[in-house]
Amino acid sequence: MSNTPHKLMQDFPEHADRISDLRQTDAHFARLLDEYHDVNRAVHRAETDVEPVSDAHMQDMRKQRMALKDQLYATLTAA
Repeated sequence: MSNTPHKLMQDFPEHADRISDLRQTDAHFARLLDEYHDVNRAVHRAETDVEPVSDAHMQDMRKQRMALKDQLYATLTAA
């Protein structure tokens, strides 16, 4: 479980500095980032059968992760 895929800085390496800056200066972004991290880890645990879940719950978690990632990306790319 040490190599959790879909970490935001790995998925958007070109925005690594902005992610760090926003995490420190934007409370809303930091909250979304924490929520993304929690959901991403839950998905990973479910995918690796550490904490199995139903297919429907897995799909819901993946949708939630995607929605959070979209919100974070929108903030990262806002002018």
